[in-house]
Amino acid sequence: MTPTDLWYGRAPPGRVLSLLLAPLGWLYCGVAVLRALAYRRGWLASEAAGVPVIMVGNLTVGGTGKTPLVLWLVRHLNQRGLRPGIALRGYASSAGGAPRLVPADGDPFTLGDEPVLLAARGGCPVVIGRDRVAAARLLASAHHCDVVVCDDGLQHYRLRRDCEILVVDGDRRFGNGRCLPAGPLREPRRRLRRADLVVVNGDAADDAFHMTLVPGHAVNLYDAARSQRLGDFAGTRVIAVAGIGNPARFFAMLRRSGLDVEPHPYPDHHRFTAADLACWPAGPVLMTEKDAVKCRVVCRAGAEHWYVPVRAEPNPAFVVALEGVLAHVGI
Repeated sequence: MTPTDLWYGRAPPGRVLSLLLAPLGWLYCGVAVLRALAYRRGWLASEAAGVPVIMVGNLTVGGTGKTPLVLWLVRHLNQRGLRPGIALRGYASSAGGAPRLVPADGDPFTLGDEPVLLAARGGCPVVIGRDRVAAARLLASAHHCDVVVCDDGLQHYRLRRDCEILVVDGDRRFGNGRCLPAGPLREPRRRLRRADLVVVNGDAADDAFHMTLVPGHAVNLYDAARSQRLGDFAGTRVIAVAGIGNPARFFAMLRRSGLDVEPHPYPDHHRFTAADLACWPAGPVLMTEKDAVKCRVVCRAGAEHWYVPVRAEPNPAFVVALEGVLAHVGI
């Protein structure tokens, strides 16, 4: 049984196991609540970066669409005349020690797949580091950023933040509503009340703030100058590859574009190998952009390998509310 089955499934075995693990979830949430309270009361010290910090995060383990929203946000800040930078831990990176700048052509197996993707697409400095305070300060001091966007650091309370944006998966929401390991929550759901903005990714008819992920043209891994509309793959069975927090979202997006999909899900941040690629059936292979930054490293990509970039489109109400929050905190 996978964590996804346990946290989001409805099968009786998963529900029983989640119930048995519930006491551990209460303990986990209790510690998280006390830790957050300690920072709010000043018992533990939070530290400023020297410039405003916008924190983009979520309450659940796994992907909710934060990275596309971060890319949208830095473009939005650029359009307002600001010089943003992105700070993140760099999950699955092997780069320890002091914070470091991520080049657009960096090694995703050393620096992490999401940092390399952000550096390639963001048009701004990207710094990784376990110490988020040091990473944010490096962006401000060495790279002259006047605002820092922190990707997935909601629970990193040592870094003082001026604005919190919490992203919710519109399909999976909060699963069974329990905390780790019984459920997917990192903190209790009431933590939503302290965020400045809560934006739902996906089907959100009843939510004031929501966004959609819009796919672009597929880009060929072998020849980046080649692109093709998703609709052009209709009528041919495509191999869909996704090693992200919620692979089903990627597969559903391709199906909505009219494609016949053979899904090949992998764990989030999967370290692809040449053997993985060799196992895929013949025919066009469509993958996420995050997976592409790794697949183009491990082997020579073929003409049948493509990735599908996505962009976040927040609804107008979210943009208006964001502007109000930024003005209130002086950004």
